[in-house]
Amino acid sequence: MHPRPAPPGGALALSPGWRPDGGGARGPCWPWRKWKQLSRLQRMVVLFLLVVLMLFGLRSYVHMADEWAAVDSRSAAAWQMRPANPPVLPAPQKAAENPEAVAGLSPQKPQRHFRRGPPNLQIRAPEGDSQERRQDQAQRRAEVVGEAGWGAEAQRDGLRWRGAGTKPEQGPRHPLKKAEFSSWPFQQQALRIRAHRASQNARQKAVVDAFLHAWAGYRKFAWGHDELKPLTRSFSEWFGLGLTLIDALDTMWILGLKKEFQEARKWVSKKLRFRKDVDVNLFESTIRILGGLLSAFHLSGDVLFLNKAEDFGNRLMPAFRTPSKIPYSIVNIGTGVAHPPRWTSDSTVSEVTSIQLEFRELSRLTGDKTFQEAAEEVTRHVHGLHGKLDGLVPMFINTDSGSFTHLGVFTLGAGADSYYEYLLKQWIQGGKKERQLLEDYLEAVNGIRKHLLARSEPRKLTFVGELNHGRFSARMDHLVCFLPGTLALGAHHGLPAEHMELAQALMDTCYQMYRQMETGLSPEIAHFNLHRTKAVKDVQVKAADRHNLLRPETVESLFYLHRLTGDRKYQDWGWEILRSFNTYTRVPSGGYSSISNVQDPRHPQPRDKMESFFLGETLKYLYLLFSDDPDLLSLDTYVFNTEAHPLPIWAPS
Repeated sequence: MHPRPAPPGGALALSPGWRPDGGGARGPCWPWRKWKQLSRLQRMVVLFLLVVLMLFGLRSYVHMADEWAAVDSRSAAAWQMRPANPPVLPAPQKAAENPEAVAGLSPQKPQRHFRRGPPNLQIRAPEGDSQERRQDQAQRRAEVVGEAGWGAEAQRDGLRWRGAGTKPEQGPRHPLKKAEFSSWPFQQQALRIRAHRASQNARQKAVVDAFLHAWAGYRKFAWGHDELKPLTRSFSEWFGLGLTLIDALDTMWILGLKKEFQEARKWVSKKLRFRKDVDVNLFESTIRILGGLLSAFHLSGDVLFLNKAEDFGNRLMPAFRTPSKIPYSIVNIGTGVAHPPRWTSDSTVSEVTSIQLEFRELSRLTGDKTFQEAAEEVTRHVHGLHGKLDGLVPMFINTDSGSFTHLGVFTLGAGADSYYEYLLKQWIQGGKKERQLLEDYLEAVNGIRKHLLARSEPRKLTFVGELNHGRFSARMDHLVCFLPGTLALGAHHGLPAEHMELAQALMDTCYQMYRQMETGLSPEIAHFNLHRTKAVKDVQVKAADRHNLLRPETVESLFYLHRLTGDRKYQDWGWEILRSFNTYTRVPSGGYSSISNVQDPRHPQPRDKMESFFLGETLKYLYLLFSDDPDLLSLDTYVFNTEAHPLPIWAPS
């Protein structure tokens, strides 16, 4: 073919499809004409794809903007809009591998939580420190780490534990002064624990054996997951944060289990990540995870645990973004969304008033007062509320109005129990300087005496019942068995001697809740006989209440009573309880299981669940109960949170 000849007169060569009316292939209306030529279905597909692309682009922009935002935890103005860390979520990761492969085992798939909260709580992080500044602070923080115990040498390049080195961890934003750090009790306590381990008595060795058996099951079948299901050799998830492992960190340190502690520490360093789309319960995650990390830091001196605690504490703060400053009970630690339970806008009083020890201590360690201010605002608010009865509080509080709900119902069981415990323990933690806390506690003890105490038949056991709109119920949760220990602790710190007398009477009752059962294990709820009949036992149990969850409250109080009175009968009672645990709840393949029937020793009906508090509390308190050393975690140096994690008392009494 030959090229087309040029048009005459130097005119422009036009494409063959051009027309003066603009309808050619390259006319200005060409896209519109092509659009009109598409079928209706084709146009709908194109529009749908455009909408999807726009939404994806908008979402990517928001996530990138949040990623760029830094956190300035010192800014007072930032607190008004403070969320968890930026809600950038990684791709779902495969569950952590078990240290030991188990042939033929197929653990159940973890259950994830994706509940939504109020949209107005999707708060973005404020601007803050640069990455370079944080790294500089990390270097300064590493310089103040002291001796970690068990012959360890904490060096600037990381902790060394008889040859087991660990890499340094990025430090918090508020490094502590060296003089302040060196005054902490963990250095002396580490030496005492090391010496104590060398002289463990037979009963303590039995506790160590029980712990190692429980830990072996968790390590084989549930490593890195929340809780062990020992019968099916699998696991269950609540938060997906290794709950049992974190709860047990300080127990391993106290029991002298160096190898197990170091392996768990490695998991915390390599696998524990809080930037995940999961709802957590504010109260449970505070006492177990935040408390466990803070305690592990204080006992070991390992800054890794403090860094994790600060990260987690920041992610819990959106829960306090409510009209009343009474926190929501649920918060998503990845997105920063907080909300009440789906069925109510209420929180329980114990949930919102039993997080103060941990948040106050986190503020003291980091220098960030927002944690303490948020938690103490709740305490002040509850102090001034109407609806109390001689210091006793109702079970529920509304997060919108900030008022008590379900008025007229008073109990020391679930929903209110640790409110009273934390009144006393905050007063002790702060060096006995906060008189409002002491006054509220003393008033509550008087209210208990006046309204909730009764005596059973035929043994005249003193117990704490419940009050429902003026009507007394002779029902007592096992949870109430925390009270003897709390009363004894208060008496030790200078409160009236009759508190100790009441503590001893209630301790006898809690022991009888075990002794009068055929398995030697207490039911979850006991009902007491008030009438002079031919009934042989004071303690009556309903079919729905006869389960045992391996709870710690009774052995916790036994520890306090023995530590403060020296009476060895409390050790003997604890030994009976440990033997019953071994007889009826120990699973041969590893772990311990809660049971459904404490009244049938032949068929206790295992429930296939080992709660994290069995390692975090029950076995820890049993070990301390069997010690005759009053300086092992001295009650003049430490205060235990409601999950048995020891935190230091701030000032000498």
